Amino acid sequence: MSPTLSFDDLKSQTAAGEVDTVLVCFVDMQGRLMGKRFHAGHFVAGAWEETHCCNYLLATDLEMGTPDGYASTSWERGYGDYVMKPDLDTLRPVPWLEGTVMVLCDVLDHHTHEDVPHSPRAILKRQVARLTEMGFDAMCATELEFFLFEKSFDEIRKEGFRNLAPISGYNEDYHILQTTKEEHVMRPIRNHLWNAGLPIENSKGEAECGQEELNIKYAPAMETAAFHTIAKHAVKEIAWQQGHAASFLPKWHHEKVGSSSHVHMSLWKDGQPAFADPDDKLGMSALMKNYMAGLLKYAPDYTYFMAPYINSYKRFMKGTFAPTRIIWSVDNRTAGFRLCGEGTKAVRVECRIPGSDMNPYLAIAGMLAAGIAGIEEGLKLQEPTVGDVYQGDTGMIPGNLQAAHDALHGSAMLRAAMGDEVVDHYTRAAEVEIEEFERVVTDWEIARGFERA
Repeated sequence: MSPTLSFDDLKSQTAAGEVDTVLVCFVDMQGRLMGKRFHAGHFVAGAWEETHCCNYLLATDLEMGTPDGYASTSWERGYGDYVMKPDLDTLRPVPWLEGTVMVLCDVLDHHTHEDVPHSPRAILKRQVARLTEMGFDAMCATELEFFLFEKSFDEIRKEGFRNLAPISGYNEDYHILQTTKEEHVMRPIRNHLWNAGLPIENSKGEAECGQEELNIKYAPAMETAAFHTIAKHAVKEIAWQQGHAASFLPKWHHEKVGSSSHVHMSLWKDGQPAFADPDDKLGMSALMKNYMAGLLKYAPDYTYFMAPYINSYKRFMKGTFAPTRIIWSVDNRTAGFRLCGEGTKAVRVECRIPGSDMNPYLAIAGMLAAGIAGIEEGLKLQEPTVGDVYQGDTGMIPGNLQAAHDALHGSAMLRAAMGDEVVDHYTRAAEVEIEEFERVVTDWEIARGFERA
């Protein structure tokens, strides 16, 4: 199965009238697809070379506001253009939309035509290039967890996001009967994404009412990030087509389990798994131990990339299968890092910290940078923790966005790996989120203090 559509095939399909629309997209700071819909005829005639977008699109928030404080662009600087450069190797059909294909773009500086450093795709490309220079390939897989709701996005929005009702009434973890009732949504998701060239493995019910999980086969890091982004976008569109809302909010209700996006990761060399050592008691190579030690040491530094919003931190609660501590263990779902496939060629590390709201380009880039640091510094991996990792108060994951902001801002490792411009840019993004939240009066405050305060 080919993951892409050739440009020659696109020209032929356009001439035959089979394709009339090209989605020309890039990935924004929040991990969303942004871009334009081109008539296919115009795209193949010349727009495949480049198009343009406003540079505020990489300096905004979830509401598409234009907060101040970014060095890259501002009202004072006039909000100029970036170049969107289509990567024709990413052309693929979009089967859930009639006559439509998609291409992903690199975002370039309008004057130099160099990658914009804080573009998520550029950030991940830089870490992948570092590994390539070391002789390694990063292989990754992400798990997409989300909730399906009875009503549509528009109905829920018009009702003020109140009285939310999931599509099912009970915990449906691995439950075939309940997920059968949801096949009108999940079956087209699996099939359309497969036909778009994504190596879909399966879907299943997760550990809450209306909670779903979609699994995609492991792939090189850049492909994995693209698969994740496209799948997340497709889930929302296909659910909308079926009259339902799909939400990747990590914690939509304080009494409900949250949604994660676990990341599985290993390094390969010359087509062989470099993390595997059959002579080790757990099958872990010395390289893997260095890499994992880096993941652990620097986890606070890149937590922002795994948990970028106020709500992200509501998920980290004991007894919910969401981790609370930066500790590794062997096949133990209470730890922040789980060793999977011990003793086999498939040995890998699963990071359980990221939430369903992560930008996969940023989260994977942060992990790669930390793992590279572990290798370069020759870090020694501590012994695995056994038992209930929730029991303990050491090595805690940053407890809120402010703490993650501070760790990111002060990270010498990420500044060296990604550059000051990138770290300062995303530090500002965290500040914007905190400032916006702090100015809002919440329903909780009113209900708690309206009469009793």
